[in-house]
Amino acid sequence: MYHEIAEDIIRSIHEGLYTDKLPTEAELMATYDVSRNTIRRAIDVIYQRGLLRRIQGSGYYVNKMPQPSKTVINLVAGAGASLHSPDNHLTSRIVTFDKIKADPELVQPMKLQPDSELYRVVRLRYLNGQLYCMEEAYYSTGAVPYLPVEAVNGSIFDFIAENYHVHITASEEYIFLATLAHDQATVMGQQPGKQVLALEQTNFYGNSVAFNYSTTYFVYPGLRFYSHSFPVSHS
Repeated sequence: MYHEIAEDIIRSIHEGLYTDKLPTEAELMATYDVSRNTIRRAIDVIYQRGLLRRIQGSGYYVNKMPQPSKTVINLVAGAGASLHSPDNHLTSRIVTFDKIKADPELVQPMKLQPDSELYRVVRLRYLNGQLYCMEEAYYSTGAVPYLPVEAVNGSIFDFIAENYHVHITASEEYIFLATLAHDQATVMGQQPGKQVLALEQTNFYGNSVAFNYSTTYFVYPGLRFYSHSFPVSHS
């Protein structure tokens, strides 16, 4: 329940309903008709995403984020958040969609048993008709027993959340400069050996259970990554 509440509050933040401060715990309890503990767990999820800061005795305030933009990849809101807005038309072209057994390169980041079954999705993503990125992603069938092609053409995370109640609770992310292999470059219509920005990401749900691992290669011009760090307290 608290994950659904957290996602709803996050949507409200992105839509501008809460621009400065969250309602009080009591107000949120009344809105969602849940206990204080449930609201606090939901707020903790949002806080861990970097969307809130707490001021002692005053409440939770919304951190200012960059405006949705084609060229700003907001790692706090989610790498694809800027693509899903009324001003952007996002489409996909599936390159590969099948089931595979996890090889050693996937066992380690996803903390899987050898030969675990995964959905493999390789797709090109276009923003307003222009190539934005190529995504190579893997989803554990333990968390996602069935993944239809309709979901692969749209938002896979929305499908997983709605049908399996799997919500991202933590992520590990690495940004690096990748050199496109010949087959990658051919699919993307790029020159082999071209260097592009890449994001390697492992997503977890529940009690730190990995359900998704992906590498996304971005070719849209002028891209920047946004993150938010927490102050470190020293005892």
